[in-house]
Amino acid sequence: MKIFIDQGHNPQNPNAGAEANGVREQDVTYAVGVRLASLLESNPFFEVRLSRNSPVEQLGTSTATSLAARVDAANSWGADYFISLHANYSANTAASGSEVYVYSETSPAFPLGEDILVGLQNATALPNRGMLINPGLYVLRRTRMPALLIEMGYLSNTTDAELLARDPQSFARGIYNGMLTYFQLR
Repeated sequence: MKIFIDQGHNPQNPNAGAEANGVREQDVTYAVGVRLASLLESNPFFEVRLSRNSPVEQLGTSTATSLAARVDAANSWGADYFISLHANYSANTAASGSEVYVYSETSPAFPLGEDILVGLQNATALPNRGMLINPGLYVLRRTRMPALLIEMGYLSNTTDAELLARDPQSFARGIYNGMLTYFQLR
């Protein structure tokens, strides 16, 4: 099973991520992505590629070309699933937890996302905020394979941000455990 892990955002603009509570989204997504890839690579069922292979790797020269580079890499490789890692932000600093976006409810990505959310909640104790449909997101509509965009937690929430920064392994483990459940590997 070929899994393309997109560590959302670039280390600097264009297409840098959110920042709050001293934590940068692009750093968190890189850290979780590398750890998730390591877990997947330890299982012979999975083959993995990352969008960013170093913490300073920039993709594209604009937000549009950055997103296209990620999608094009997954499409040209022939990935079976595309997983884009992100951290959320809200003006409501009480907002907390993980949620997953997919293109449609009928996509195979939908039940995978449900299992990943359970895995994340079990590994991090953050709330499961559920599945959301958003066919307008570039990485969901332009990939040729089922795609998910995972908002792992809220940088604007001090508890979520601290956990994302301090323990990226728990987020990677939660996503991995959800994938094991979905692919019936446990």
